[in-house]
Amino acid sequence: MKWEEIKSIIIESIDSLMNGSSNMAAAKNYTDEMVEQMTAQYEANPTRETVDALAQTFGKTTRSIIAKLSREGIYKAQPRTTKTGEPVISKSQFVSAIVEHFGVEMPTLVKAGKQDLQRLCEALELEVNAS
Repeated sequence: MKWEEIKSIIIESIDSLMNGSSNMAAAKNYTDEMVEQMTAQYEANPTRETVDALAQTFGKTTRSIIAKLSREGIYKAQPRTTKTGEPVISKSQFVSAIVEHFGVEMPTLVKAGKQDLQRLCEALELEVNAS
């Protein structure tokens, strides 16, 4: 091969990479049948246990299954909970409830500790909802 031919091949390869086109076919991670089965099982029982079972069935990671279900538009994120099973309430939610109760802006209240804010809300008998 002559230098000009090699140079031409290299330039064509770089151009195809830069433009996102290549001669290689994209490998599919999931077959259409796998997606159908995944979708049916998850829609019937949308829980983390179902995701774990699907991951084991297909030999994939749970993150891969969640990503595919998300791309399909059917994955429902599980609500965050504490170790005791209660919904997670952020500091800003406590601050918002206190500010609303008193009707006064308190911009530095957010710097207080979460436990202190929670105790204050309990003492004021404020209902703070997780959202």
